[in-house]
Amino acid sequence: MFLFQHTPTSEPGSLSYLLGCVGQGLGIAVDVHQDEVELYLQVAEQKGIRIAYVIDTHVHADHFTGGFELAQRSGGQYALHKDSPAQCDFLPLDAHQVLTAGNVRVEVLHTPGHTEDSVTLMVSDLSRAEEPWFLLTGHTLFVGSVGRPDLQGREVEMAGKLYDSIHGKILPLPDTMEILPGAQAGSVCGAGISGKPFSTLGFEKRYNPSLKLDREDFVQQVAQTALPEPDKMKEIVAFNLNPK
Repeated sequence: MFLFQHTPTSEPGSLSYLLGCVGQGLGIAVDVHQDEVELYLQVAEQKGIRIAYVIDTHVHADHFTGGFELAQRSGGQYALHKDSPAQCDFLPLDAHQVLTAGNVRVEVLHTPGHTEDSVTLMVSDLSRAEEPWFLLTGHTLFVGSVGRPDLQGREVEMAGKLYDSIHGKILPLPDTMEILPGAQAGSVCGAGISGKPFSTLGFEKRYNPSLKLDREDFVQQVAQTALPEPDKMKEIVAFNLNPK
């Protein structure tokens, strides 16, 4: 399996991904920005792969998605959680659904909290082992922090869902599981995010301050954290809901 992690120039706090199987010539792109489409087409060509799926981990509020365009131009399927409010054509993803691209296996975990439609992707490299290797956590769990729950309002309710998603679906996984988030320091989608673009569950359990809180304290603290609204948020969300 190969893994390409990229920071777009338009949003230096964000992270996007291309992963795939060179042997069978298939790949999966995740959380691609509008200004990264050409780059991802070039990387796929260099690797000799066809992008089979393009996934957005949720309808983003901080950047214009390139996911729909990349899927159209690569011949892949654009995918979002089945409850996504997006109005374009997309492959609806359900909890525990599995996508494959050669030896790469991706299981979908529905992890609402940052948004209702947020998903985390659990990735296995079947050429090495069936055991999952890492998580693409989108804006649910960051290195050193967690996603903000207030962008769609109902911040107390959403903070509770975020706690339940993290503690019920992510933290029970093995401590050796690697974490590759959708953002790093500089993003407005979480407070106190580390500049390190990857971690492990074991390290986050030990040192991520948000994960040390009980549910009541977590909800209170995360819901009350004041962060600026992403620049051009209304315009961005409107585009991402219907990126044709």
